[in-house]
Amino acid sequence: MRQDRSATGEAVRLRSRTADRLAGWLFVAPQLAGSAVFVFAPLCLVLWYSLHEWNVLAGSFEFVGAGNYEALLSDPSLPSVLRATGIFSVGLVVFNLSLALLLAVLLNQRLRGMAVYRTLFFSPVVVSLVAWTIVWGFLLQSNGGVNGLLQAVGVEGPNWLRTGPTAMVSVVAVQVFKNVGLNMVLFLAALQGVPGELYEAAQLDGASAWTRFRRITVPMISPTILLTSIITVVGSLQVFAQIAVLTQGGPGTSTTVLVYYLYQQAFQFHHFGYGSTLAILLFVIVLALTLVQWRLRRKWVVHEQ
Repeated sequence: MRQDRSATGEAVRLRSRTADRLAGWLFVAPQLAGSAVFVFAPLCLVLWYSLHEWNVLAGSFEFVGAGNYEALLSDPSLPSVLRATGIFSVGLVVFNLSLALLLAVLLNQRLRGMAVYRTLFFSPVVVSLVAWTIVWGFLLQSNGGVNGLLQAVGVEGPNWLRTGPTAMVSVVAVQVFKNVGLNMVLFLAALQGVPGELYEAAQLDGASAWTRFRRITVPMISPTILLTSIITVVGSLQVFAQIAVLTQGGPGTSTTVLVYYLYQQAFQFHHFGYGSTLAILLFVIVLALTLVQWRLRRKWVVHEQ
């Protein structure tokens, strides 16, 4: 009788575990299906296309093996494209994170009207990207609003979008002002989670405001800094609409970043095989930078130490 009860109990537990596993797989099935259809399958197709020379207009699809990758290594335009991509990414990450953290610290004060300022700084995030870029394109013209303001104070402004250095600065500034509110909100949420007792104890010990910020604020919000840095780096490598609307990669190739160069090769010159090779290069760069940031987290993220 005891053996029958033990066998029955074991069977019930086995059915319960099976039901739990089945329920778990059912919950994650939509996400797995979406990832398979919209992430892994396209990635495999891009890899396959990169091994071919595909010209849609000519109707040709020829296997070339590593030919596109050899062309990538000998592409005379690639160094300038990678340089422009690096300049844009570094400028965006540095200015976006710095300004977002500064705004978050300022808006974390308990003063009247702070909710209004938070809304104002966050509002560009929800504005259409194309509409935002078009408006800034008008403002940055030689006779636009920015030069009008400079002229009012006696300064002759440059043609922002038609000169190499100012064109890149303009594109970076437009992107920073567009998305700084998102990182600001993330930093603000992290700042509000820092215990006030730490600041009080440090103030009693005579620590200055800068010391409190460096020794308390930054370490306590370091996980959020890691998150925002990864998001911003990945986003900086995927910029396209701003370049397409503002500068079209010019003047010359000074603002031709990797994604826009990929678009030119695939959809303007109809070299889909080489465009796929550039997409693989972009994937490798994004993956490498993400892994580097993730590995380095143990050295400066407090909760990972």
